[in-house]
Amino acid sequence: MAKKVILDVDPGLDDAVAMCIALFDPRLEVVAVTAVGGNVPPHLATRNVQAIIEQLDPPRWPRIGAASPPDHGLPVDGRFMHGIDGLGGCNFEVAELRTPHPSEKLICDEVRAAPESVSFVALGPLTNLARAFQRDPELPHVIDRVVMMGGAVSGPGNITPAAEFNIFCDPESARAVFRSPSTKTLIPLDVTNRIMFSFDLLNQLPDESRRVGSFLRKILPPAFRAYRQEFGLEGIHLHDTVALTALLEPQWFETKEMGGDVETMGELTMGATVFDRRRRPAWRQNMEVAFDIDAPQVIEAIIRNLNAAGEIKA
Repeated sequence: MAKKVILDVDPGLDDAVAMCIALFDPRLEVVAVTAVGGNVPPHLATRNVQAIIEQLDPPRWPRIGAASPPDHGLPVDGRFMHGIDGLGGCNFEVAELRTPHPSEKLICDEVRAAPESVSFVALGPLTNLARAFQRDPELPHVIDRVVMMGGAVSGPGNITPAAEFNIFCDPESARAVFRSPSTKTLIPLDVTNRIMFSFDLLNQLPDESRRVGSFLRKILPPAFRAYRQEFGLEGIHLHDTVALTALLEPQWFETKEMGGDVETMGELTMGATVFDRRRRPAWRQNMEVAFDIDAPQVIEAIIRNLNAAGEIKA
């Protein structure tokens, strides 16, 4: 039986790759894709979600949730890495929704429609989930599991020396989710940074006659250029796709229970994720955190799942 999931995304190239897998994987029933501001501003995140779904035209279209700005605005966006439109500058045409549903309302509706059966995969800032929890205080008890891409345990951040991008974009919401009683799994930079794809990835994708192959061959080359220009790297990270793989292929991830929180006030450490790693921790364990990964198996799984998605012709 397929697992019901809500994908919460801020597309973003790595979000788009994750969507290519999730929307076609028979192990998942994607009941909704909710947009959130992060890599791109909220209005563009909503547009990109719809553009990706229209380009891929999956067998079952999910409901779409519209993003709205976080309470304190976005301190940064990721278009320096993802292109002016967040999708490599491809500028896909889209028939924008006339009456979009707010993401947080859609989350509440879908979880309440199937209590204890819907997993939430957070691949962007945690704005929407925090608002949904505020809107419906019992929601953390009836959501099946929250899988989050974000934070760092022992390594540096990727947007400031201390903070990972998703958490830094809305640290107050991240703190609210971290402190919630929901069942949570965090996939931090410590493990996602260990997966890098070389340009040879393009040779391992479905060919251009397939919807997924055609779409990926348009959006991924700009990602390789951005990584070379910004970091001097001849490869790319797909952080969000790794996090989705943790839901689909948990056997390749090692996790442990930890107590974690988010810094919301520090001048130099805003958005840092802090874990009680003392010999005798005093904080309550509130989430499962990935600390190790079988990198070759995860890379193989991602390529295999993309090719399975590409079996549907364009």
